[in-house]
Amino acid sequence: MGNCWTSWSPSVYGISSHTKSESPALEDPVKYETQASQRMPSNPKEVEDLRREQGSNPLIAFTFLELKTITGNFRKDHVLGGGGFGRVYKGFVPKDLRQGISPIDVAVKVHDGERSFQGHREWLAEVIYLGQLSHPNLVKLVGYCCEDDHRVLVYEFMTRGSAEINLFSKLLPLPWSIRMKVAFGAAKGLAFLHEAEQPVIFRDFKTSNILLDEDYNAKLSDFGLAKDGPVGDESHVSTRIMGTPGYAAPEYVMTGHLTASSDVYTFGVVLLELLTGRRSLDKLRPPREQNLVDWALPMLSDKKKLQTIMDPSLEGDFPIKGAHKAALLAFHCLGRNPKARPLMRDIVDSLEPLQAHAETYHPS
Repeated sequence: MGNCWTSWSPSVYGISSHTKSESPALEDPVKYETQASQRMPSNPKEVEDLRREQGSNPLIAFTFLELKTITGNFRKDHVLGGGGFGRVYKGFVPKDLRQGISPIDVAVKVHDGERSFQGHREWLAEVIYLGQLSHPNLVKLVGYCCEDDHRVLVYEFMTRGSAEINLFSKLLPLPWSIRMKVAFGAAKGLAFLHEAEQPVIFRDFKTSNILLDEDYNAKLSDFGLAKDGPVGDESHVSTRIMGTPGYAAPEYVMTGHLTASSDVYTFGVVLLELLTGRRSLDKLRPPREQNLVDWALPMLSDKKKLQTIMDPSLEGDFPIKGAHKAALLAFHCLGRNPKARPLMRDIVDSLEPLQAHAETYHPS
């Protein structure tokens, strides 16, 4: 079984992710993380030893042959999506695959070898973080494969797909109550990460990394760019600038200084997308409206201009007071001063009253 080609800098979890993201425009190739590196675990035994040492969640180490069975030999009609990392396949773990394994629907993410923007570091980051962290608003990692050059992750299958697909599909607009439910669940996931014994900064929060189950409960996915947060007297973590254009906090883009407030800013961008139905960056719109934050921020705190930014597909079917509270919350999350932004736990508290607990939504 082959070894991998990368080196690594250890953190508390043994992860320091700094390969290219799906949006390499934000990567600074020379700043930060230039310390002497150590050899990264790369073969199955080394990976499993590290995972058992660092993690507490039971994960299954699948063979590549078993993954062929699970995905129907990676059939094209099983493809759920893809990106710079490779492809994601719908799969099913049968009861007779291996003794002790329960049948389950899964999503199988296959990293695309040397062409992968995420690479071995980010694959390993997900194995370690999701092998240790467990929360209702984090996607569950069922297992992984590290065999020869194959780097695969096996997640629980999320029926509704990503928030991105649901929000920007023009066929069936998401109602207000579901948008607030998605924001609430995602906020709880981020708050859990920020308040962990060893804080974690998600770093690549966006609608495509929020997955939804049958009841539209939100779960954070794709921990490839996640980073251990500052502890003790540390004010920030210095790191290569990575992420997705249109989401990253301005001070992070300028300096490479990463804090929990960086995630708060990106949460504000996502909340703004939920309010407006617009993407964070959209080159098809008029020049002044292409950057969502630049266009909407001046109107967020003005009640009279609220209707101007609200998603027209909602057709006015939302509570004015609730929408104003959500808009003000986005406004504070997007503040230029990172120290003035709210904490994620406060954001959760602010979103809780906006939940329509009695409502259910099951589109045909």
